[in-house]
Amino acid sequence: MTDNTATPEYGLKELQLETTFGGMGRETSKDIPLIDLSDFDNRRQEITEQLWQAATDVGFFQLVNHGLKLDSVRDAFKLSEAFFSLPAEQKQAFPLKKGLNAGWEFMSQVRPSTRTADQKESFQITLPHMDDLWPNQTVVPEFHRVMLDFEYRAWLLGMQVLSCFAERLGFERDFFTRAHDRRKPDYQSTLRLLHYLAMPEESQDESLWRAGAHTDFDCLTMVFQQEGQGGLQVSPGKDAEGAGDNREWSSVIPRDDIITCNIGDMLMRWSDDQLKSTLHRVRMPKPGEYRGPRYSLAFFCQANKEVMIQGPAGKYPPISAADYLLQRIQANFAEKKAG
Repeated sequence: MTDNTATPEYGLKELQLETTFGGMGRETSKDIPLIDLSDFDNRRQEITEQLWQAATDVGFFQLVNHGLKLDSVRDAFKLSEAFFSLPAEQKQAFPLKKGLNAGWEFMSQVRPSTRTADQKESFQITLPHMDDLWPNQTVVPEFHRVMLDFEYRAWLLGMQVLSCFAERLGFERDFFTRAHDRRKPDYQSTLRLLHYLAMPEESQDESLWRAGAHTDFDCLTMVFQQEGQGGLQVSPGKDAEGAGDNREWSSVIPRDDIITCNIGDMLMRWSDDQLKSTLHRVRMPKPGEYRGPRYSLAFFCQANKEVMIQGPAGKYPPISAADYLLQRIQANFAEKKAG
C-alpha cells in the first residue's frame, strides 16, 4: 500500500507553494471587479484598462454583457446534469485519458493543498482527444452538438479577453489566439463539466473539500455557475505567499448571467508575474446551507502544446505549454490504488 499522507515533491514553484494552502482560513466579504463587455469594439481601450487593473490587483474578475446567450449556458448545464445522472457503469465507457485531459473521472483529483480527493466528478472536453469519448444520441441526446457549440463560443470569448492582455504585454493583438489555435492537433484548451456531490446532513470529515485550494494552471479560466449553488471562494491579493491559516477567503455569489474569471499560472508566467494567478477553492456546505448537488462549467484557455511560454522580459526560462501542463496535471490526479 502507498502512504497517501507522504509529502510529494513537486518540481514547479507554483506546486511547492500550493502545498501550504490547505487551512480553513478566515471568511470575509470582498467585492470582485465586475467588467461590462458591451460595445466591446468601441470600448476596447476602456475594457482593457479595467481587465488589466483587475488582473494585476486581484487576479479574479467577473464579466457581464459578455455576449454568450443565457439559453446556450442553460442548455449546456441541462446536458451536463443529464450526463452525470447516468449510471456509473455507463460513464465508465468514457474514461479520463491519462495526461490528455479528456474524459470522465470520479473523485480522482487530489490537490497538493489538501492531499485528499476532491468530492466531485468531472467530464473533460479537449477536442483533439474526443473521438471515442462522446456519448451518442441514445445515451445523452444532443450532448455532442450542444457541447461543441458551447466550447466554441467560450473559446471566442476567452480569446477576446486575452487579446486585451496581449496588447498590454506588448504582444500583437492576436498573439494568444494563435497560441490557442483550435484547428491544430496540439490544441489543449478544455471545457470541463463539473458535478460536486450532494452532502449528507450529518457532519463530515473537515479534511474533505469539494475542491481544495489551488491556483489554475492555464492562461484564463471562465467559470459558469447556477444561482443558489454557492461554495466558490477566492483569496484575492497581489501575492499567493504567506498568510497560511490566516488567509482571507471571500465567497463568489453565483449568478446565471455572470461569468467568473481568473488568471492562471500559465499567463502569470507569460506576463513575468505582472498578472496574478489567484487562489480559489470550493468549500463544503455549512449547516443550514444548500447541501444538494452543485454543477458548474469551466473553460480553461490552455496554449497549444508546441507553443513556448516566455514573458516579454524573460524572467523565466522558456518552457513548452505541453511540458508545463503535463507537470500540473500529473501533480493533481492521483493514481487509483488497488483495494
